[in-house]
Amino acid sequence: MTAQPTERTKVLVIGGGPGGSTAAGLLARQGIEVTLLESAEFPRYHIGESILPSVLPVLDLLGAREKVENHGFVRKDGAYFEWGPENWDLDFDHLTGANRHSYQVIRSEFDHLLLENSKELGVDVREGTKVTEILFEGDRPVAALWASAKDRSRTGRIEFDHLVDASGRAGVMATKYLRNRHYHEAFKNIGVWSYWRDVTPLDVGPKGAIAVCSVPYGWFWAIPLHDGTTSIGLVAKQSAFAEERERLGSIEAVYQDAMARCPRIAAMADGARQVSGVKVEQDYSYVSERKCGPGHFLVGDAACFLDPLLSTGVHLSTFSALLAAASISAILEGELDEDEALSFYEKAYHQAYERLLIVVSFFYNSYNRKTQFFEADKLTRRERHMLNLYESFLHIVTGIEDLDDTSDGGEAMNEVTEQIARQQKIANGHNEAMNAMPTSPREAVGGLYLELTPRLRVRRADSVPRPQTGVTG
Repeated sequence: MTAQPTERTKVLVIGGGPGGSTAAGLLARQGIEVTLLESAEFPRYHIGESILPSVLPVLDLLGAREKVENHGFVRKDGAYFEWGPENWDLDFDHLTGANRHSYQVIRSEFDHLLLENSKELGVDVREGTKVTEILFEGDRPVAALWASAKDRSRTGRIEFDHLVDASGRAGVMATKYLRNRHYHEAFKNIGVWSYWRDVTPLDVGPKGAIAVCSVPYGWFWAIPLHDGTTSIGLVAKQSAFAEERERLGSIEAVYQDAMARCPRIAAMADGARQVSGVKVEQDYSYVSERKCGPGHFLVGDAACFLDPLLSTGVHLSTFSALLAAASISAILEGELDEDEALSFYEKAYHQAYERLLIVVSFFYNSYNRKTQFFEADKLTRRERHMLNLYESFLHIVTGIEDLDDTSDGGEAMNEVTEQIARQQKIANGHNEAMNAMPTSPREAVGGLYLELTPRLRVRRADSVPRPQTGVTG
């Protein structure tokens, strides 16, 4: 075994996906020493190809937006839904602000762009390097042992002041050390997908839209990609899928049968060629009770994953990476003590997750009234206590600032309660909740908020001078 000398870095990032490369890149831009260890060699395959507009401002902060825009990805101007007996467009042009589009991406290429960008920003990126163990002093991680993925005899130790765990679903900290990951029984689903060529383009909805189309026991996505293929996937309740597999004999047979039962997807795939085998994921809806602690932050899928329905995976990854980078920067610069920064991160990240959980739950529940689809309204008692659903719903309402219906107090609450049960309002509410960031004193979380320019940092809301009213005593 060839052991390397012990090294030291200010911040260690585990994982080079969007969360890891974003956190590392933003910290490096602040002049902070960052080392990133990634077990794979990029580019590598990953699912999660439909990106939301909320990612664009983060790309701006990384200086990576032009690279993404010039790469050739399919521009996504919204989504098209056929949900039960209803159908509608979700047009990003109706959003406020400058970011009214996004992209459908091949994740191997998108993730590689972000990782290479982090190298350009000064991050010490080491691909093919797997973290094998994390060492602690008390409850604080202080060092990591690593091994080369190609040559496991090459090992080393790296010490750090702060750890960002962006290790994806593997969730090194949550699953191996903290053991605080809990799965949502209400979203106990299975995803099955494949890639197709010569698919008939979607002839409704916004340009470049993802198509989301329900079937009796689940729903399909169809995502156009710039290499000429289309990602077509089925999400179904595990119990229903198991019954269909027993009836039809194989996963592939269930996938093909469900496509035939979905008129929109069947029409798009008529005459198309399936160019890959089916891929399968399950047990992917989970949340960690705590997303940070002394000396560490859990980012993106390492902390939680909700559901593929509204394409929130990369959004939560880059958003949490932004929060983590700002929090670590505030600690290192002495603007906040560690307890304050950890509290801000925990509350801001969990609030964003809760908002989206409620939107997805109501979305599924609106369909569940007509069929025995998902039971997202039947969250366990423990989950209800943990997520504080009533407070979460209030967070959603207060985050939807541009809806005219939320103009006053209790009456607005009742009106939005009725509207959120209708699919169109739920979809619009998703966009507003998705875009909510604590970037002003008015949106402060625990009295703290993000300042993105002229540099990334966390500020206290009470440090901002109040405007003079002109009223004298």
